[in-house]
Amino acid sequence: LPCETGLLNSTEGLQEPKENPKFANFSLEYVQREEKPDGVDTWEPRFAGHQSLDQRENSFYARDQKLHCGFVKGPKGSLSTGFDLYEEDAEFLHKCHIAISSCIFGNSDNIRTPTRKKVSETSKKKACFVIFVDEKTLETLSSEGQQPDENGHVGLWKVVLVRNVPYTDMRRTGKVPKFLAHRLFPSARYSIWIDSKMRLNSDPLLILEYFLWRGGYEYAISNHYDRHCVWEEVMQNKRLNKFNHSVIDEQFESYQADGLTKFNASDPNTLLPSYVPEGSFIVRAHTPMSNLFSCLWFNEVDRFTSRDQLSFAYTFLKLRRMNPETHLQLNMFK
Repeated sequence: LPCETGLLNSTEGLQEPKENPKFANFSLEYVQREEKPDGVDTWEPRFAGHQSLDQRENSFYARDQKLHCGFVKGPKGSLSTGFDLYEEDAEFLHKCHIAISSCIFGNSDNIRTPTRKKVSETSKKKACFVIFVDEKTLETLSSEGQQPDENGHVGLWKVVLVRNVPYTDMRRTGKVPKFLAHRLFPSARYSIWIDSKMRLNSDPLLILEYFLWRGGYEYAISNHYDRHCVWEEVMQNKRLNKFNHSVIDEQFESYQADGLTKFNASDPNTLLPSYVPEGSFIVRAHTPMSNLFSCLWFNEVDRFTSRDQLSFAYTFLKLRRMNPETHLQLNMFK
């Protein structure tokens, strides 16, 4: 962690809390497969599926529902839509109770292993440490001395190879493990996402206690260190040519038409301390509301730009607006 926090000094005596009655309880199912519509010649299977605007709108209701959330297969016999894992790796992920994950796609970084001496034996037993990589990255890492051992590990990281990445944009591919931990680790109760440019220097159980359990939260993310308004973030993305300008404009205009306004820190009724997150570190419980928010945010990143800072506030505020009695218990910290 980059700054001073109030983490406990030890995991001794630390226990997971029981289900919090503040957390909304409903059932989510996910679209597993789509069939080709009749009379459409250009249709192709997509990892995120083909969510209609009506489906998108209805997916924001916090209720029993079936929604798009990645991993959508095409008709039987069609090619894979991507993010393919070896069966033994998928089985490993399925057994995780607490998931700490990161990713490197497109040969964009080196592995920064968690600081072993900062991780308690309890956490080593309870948590899985998984870093997802593509074939190109694995080849480079191995040639540069970071080859996984016979158990597939580099330090504490279990290296999981992703074959057939679902997007040509590696930044967008990285949103799959970033947002969809509840799909990749279906048995996990908690997950911690850490960007590959960061190193985990604290114990996962202490992180969960501080960011979630202590305050009764189900999702924790930091606000941006500099920018707090989506208007500023849009201008910055254009200034640095982070994405196609016309697609950014389309996304921004759509959000404004659906009620997104400028962030006003002096407004006593503002629902967020910032409209722009710093998404390199996310701590979450895999509750229905947290899972729903994660699916919704991923779908926005799939529909528009891979710059997830542009869609965070819209997704959160629309979810809140459409569910005035059912709230995501969010800890947005500095």
